[in-house]
Amino acid sequence: MMAASPSAARGFTVPGLSVRKSQQIADLIDLFSKTQYRAKEVTPRVEVIEKRCLELFARDYKYSIICNSNGEVCGHYPRQIVFLEYECPEVDRDRFESTVQISKLQDLVNRSKMARCRGRFVCPVILYNGKHICRSATLAGWGELYGRTGYNYIFSGGSDDTWTEAEELPEDDSAVGNGDSQLFDKVRGHDIKLLRYLSVRYICDLMVENKKVKFGLNVTSSEKVDKAQRYADFTLLSVPYPGCEFFKDYKDRDYTAEGLVFNWNQDHVDAPLTIPVRFTHNLNIDWSQYQSWDLVEQTQNYLKLLLHIINNDDDSGLLVHCISGWDRTPLFVSLLRLSLWADGAVHASLEPAEILYLTIAYDWFLFGHMLPDRLSKGEEIFFFCFNFLKHIVSEKFSAVRKQRRKNSHFKDSEFTVEDLCQLRSTDRGSVTSLSSEFSLITEEVAGASCPAADTVDLFSNQPQASNWRKVPTSSPPMVVWCKQNPLEEHLSHPVNEAKSSSSSSSNQSDHGVLRSGSSPLAVPSRGCSVPSQRQARLEAVREIFLAAYSSTVGLRSSAPSPSGAISGLLEQFARGVGLRGSNAIV
Repeated sequence: MMAASPSAARGFTVPGLSVRKSQQIADLIDLFSKTQYRAKEVTPRVEVIEKRCLELFARDYKYSIICNSNGEVCGHYPRQIVFLEYECPEVDRDRFESTVQISKLQDLVNRSKMARCRGRFVCPVILYNGKHICRSATLAGWGELYGRTGYNYIFSGGSDDTWTEAEELPEDDSAVGNGDSQLFDKVRGHDIKLLRYLSVRYICDLMVENKKVKFGLNVTSSEKVDKAQRYADFTLLSVPYPGCEFFKDYKDRDYTAEGLVFNWNQDHVDAPLTIPVRFTHNLNIDWSQYQSWDLVEQTQNYLKLLLHIINNDDDSGLLVHCISGWDRTPLFVSLLRLSLWADGAVHASLEPAEILYLTIAYDWFLFGHMLPDRLSKGEEIFFFCFNFLKHIVSEKFSAVRKQRRKNSHFKDSEFTVEDLCQLRSTDRGSVTSLSSEFSLITEEVAGASCPAADTVDLFSNQPQASNWRKVPTSSPPMVVWCKQNPLEEHLSHPVNEAKSSSSSSSNQSDHGVLRSGSSPLAVPSRGCSVPSQRQARLEAVREIFLAAYSSTVGLRSSAPSPSGAISGLLEQFARGVGLRGSNAIV
């Protein structure tokens, strides 16, 4: 049973989850689906969410607050930004204490905010073994810097809450004429100081473009194309990942990520895949094939890369960012937090319902993800994040492989047969037929979590689905895959041209053949075998999320199945935690 207090036993089953905690998550998602958080417009319901997040952080960490009252630093960051200093002391656990002074950190934040798009500065959000995992937007271009109030008014919903220090800008446009160096030296210099103060060495850029262009202007830039190479002392990783628009395709394919491949041949996609050589050697991943990966494999491999980076022997932190830092960035921040929690490495005292509440409220809602807008457009990246947990239950994604999680409160011995068989066989209906109201489509865990070994290679009989080539780079050793000359590509890969022309640029995807076990709501088939602690934890989080999501937002199926299988499955999840989903399929 899910305990009502952290001191109680930590065994759990879905039917026995606390209705109150599940209802809290449903209420959170319901508010989130209707409101975008703004620090200037806080309601009593939002104040409750902010307070609850601080309580959950305090369970395991000593923290300080970076003040953002009324959004004076950033209008779509939390009013109380949590800076985790160190884990609460435990007898059998190493303690990593912070050397950061909160007053100096606050000053650096205030000075560096102009360096990044929408004022979304480098912000530490996860503390793992003394290392800070941070999030931000990408670097601002001169179009945003000089547009300041006008740009922010247009792209931040009509409120000028980012640019507050007019003296930071020159009075003339000489900086533009000489390559913006004077302005960029100042604002990016503050950004670099903040990164160094947080001991961040690795910067992971998820953008598929080198610079974001709007209305013919380079409104954002990125570290990888900084002309003055101000970020040369950092290890820059360019790992292009599709933006939120791509998840419209995910929704239109009935929330099926298997076989959904991004169209890399679009004109605006010009960011190469760039990874340090030492990381390419240690992960047993063929990075040259990344353009043929479907959404599942791509997300899995990028998560493996991030986990590998933060498990380096050095004490350096990690920054993850996309363009605005509120779609792709929370996706990977949330997956990192949940993955490390499942290993007992962070937030060790939190139960599944509690870590789910924390990551939804803090990583997504309070950091400004525009869920109402994304839902209206069918861009279901938020749902994808938590439904994707079924694909990372394997120990291959564990940050502490082959080690017992000393701080985990979930013990194998605490599970009964009833706990493990969460849905009785009499409730499941046929596992092969969709005619039953509560039929479930099962899949093997290994196939879901290890595509390199256990899944069908969609392109094994075709030339590489790419017009990029591998080239060496200078020190530090890196591997880069960049675009070939168009004529060279036409001569060497004529099949690719036909494939590209046949794919829809508006859909931004190549619809491949589905792999086995491709139901969007498939649950791992494990019979009554004992699951790993990691698997049990992540499955519990996913099931709580599906129940809460079905009782509030629901899945907007583009072509409802006559069998009602997905509808029945969501209803079953909702019933399991005491929530009835009236709009499971819309």
